[in-house]
Amino acid sequence: MNEFLSMTVRQNKIHAEAKHQTLTFEPYEHEVVVFGDRDRVGQVVNNIVTNAIKYSLEQASIRIFITEEEQFYKIHVKDTGMGITREDLPRIFERFYRVDKARSRAMGGTGLGLAIAKEIMESHGGKLTAESEYGKGTTMIMWFPKERPILEYEREEQKA
Repeated sequence: MNEFLSMTVRQNKIHAEAKHQTLTFEPYEHEVVVFGDRDRVGQVVNNIVTNAIKYSLEQASIRIFITEEEQFYKIHVKDTGMGITREDLPRIFERFYRVDKARSRAMGGTGLGLAIAKEIMESHGGKLTAESEYGKGTTMIMWFPKERPILEYEREEQKA
């Protein structure tokens, strides 16, 4: 994940710099390996990072870092953007839900990105969570299991 996240930052740096934002990744102290579909994991990470850039104002700071718990590696994308209200936070993973309808329409998007990202994380045995304080910023956390999860099609094969 250290190399993967470094590459993601390089790919998105120009968008952040266009808004005078600082986009940084702090590599973890040791190698972090997660199991999953590289393209789907990349889709989730890219969605979270581009959302942080898109919904943060100029001069914002976006910091990506990894922590670990007993069973999970956690990838954090922490921004100093506009944040999400306490009322809206529980609904951000719903399909088509938009926190700020007028601004979302102006910026594009369908309101599906976080719902799809959450489904992808769950299909990998992980989860996607958010912490936010309105006016101060948001931290999106992608939880990846340290152990290789048994995938749905493998469960079906075991039953047969």
